Formats: sequence, C-alpha cells, structure tokens
Amino acid sequence: MAAKHCNLYDRVIYRCVVGSRAYGLDDAESDTDRRGVYLPPAELHWSLYGIPEQLENDETEEVYWELRKFLILALKANPNVLECLYTPLVEMVTPLGEELLQMRSSFLSRLVYQTYNGYVMSQFKRMQAHIRNHGTLKWKHVMHLVRLLISGTQVLRHGFVPIRVDEYRDQLIAIKKGEVPWEDVEKWRLSLHKDFEKAFEETNLPERPDYERANRFLIKARRSAVGEELLHEFRGETREG
Repeated sequence: MAAKHCNLYDRVIYRCVVGSRAYGLDDAESDTDRRGVYLPPAELHWSLYGIPEQLENDETEEVYWELRKFLILALKANPNVLECLYTPLVEMVTPLGEELLQMRSSFLSRLVYQTYNGYVMSQFKRMQAHIRNHGTLKWKHVMHLVRLLISGTQVLRHGFVPIRVDEYRDQLIAIKKGEVPWEDVEKWRLSLHKDFEKAFEETNLPERPDYERANRFLIKARRSAVGEELLHEFRGETREG
C-alpha cells in the first residue's frame, strides 16, 4: 500500500479544538486550532514507505499526531498534548479515541513541573533579551506563558488540566493587548512561579506517569488496525469468490 493510496486524515481517531477558543481568550481575529490523533493502517506502518509522526494542514490550522508519537509526548507532560486530552471542545472521537480520553489522568505526573517550568523559564529569558535588544514583544505569547504557569500549578494541585481560564481572563487579555507594563507582568510571573513551586512540593501526583497502561493501549490499538485489514481482505476475497 503506497502512502499516496491512503488518506491518513481518514485514520483520525480523535479531533478537538485547542488554543484561544478553548481557553476562552479568543477574539474576532482568533483562528480555530484543531489538534488530534491518528492511527495508521498496519500495512502502511510496516511498509518501506513509513508514516509521518504528524499530519499538518496550515490552511485549516490542523495538526494530528501519530498515536505512538502522541503517547510519548503525553508521557513527557507536553503541555500542548495534555491540553488536547482535557479540552471541552471535542469535535470527533472514535471508540479508541474515547478509551484514550478515559485514561488521560495516567499521563499526569510530577514531570509537569519540569516540563512546564522549563519551557516558561526559557521563553521568558528569551523575551527579556529581546526587550533589551529590540524593545518589542509578542504580547500574545507572553499571555500564553502566564496562562501556562497558572495551568501547571492547577495540574499539580488538582490532578486535572484546566483549559478555560475565566478567573484570569481580564488580566490575560490585558497582557495580550499590551496594556500591562513588562515590569508588572514580570512581577506577576515571579509570584506565579512561587505558587508553582509550592504546588510541586505539595503535589500528590506520582513521580512517573503510567507507562505500562499507555503501552497496553498502544498495542491494543495496533492490533485493532491489523484486525481491520484482515477483515477488509476477507471481505474482498468473499466478493471475488
């Protein structure tokens, strides 16, 4: 089966909306960012052609991760992937996709602190350098970094990835519009970091995510893809007979 003969978008098992529309931070100019997961057919997965780790359509703002890649990112507490599992804006889900959602808490661990904190800190350092050198900022990006700190703290405290940020909406929108001085943003960021560290010290999340459960699910999904192809071949042989 050549890659050109298989539309991998037809293999999507889960599609959702993330980004500003999911967070409740959208405006008239906001895009609709769709993300999801696809399960490649077994024959293509085994073939010389291989499969892409993700499908991207820039025109429609869509990105779909191959299932194994998605699971690995989730186990590493990748914020973008974890938010896919908790967004309330789900557009399509198959039975396998539903099973993936039911195990979403298995991906949450103390790694959240390392991943979220490392990314936010590195990005703020880059922005500080950018201000010194250019005097400008991408305020939308600043807003999302602050939102990420708030989200990470809630994950550590409650074992749940919050998506909507209604309580902080006005403050975040003000940052997005560039209405908050950088010094005030930095002061809030430092305060949030202290709260984040405190949440990390007190969290009940496990040291590591449930790799074993994720692996069992992946194997089950792979077997289902094999079963689909065997059934397809059987039906083809039956028609020919």
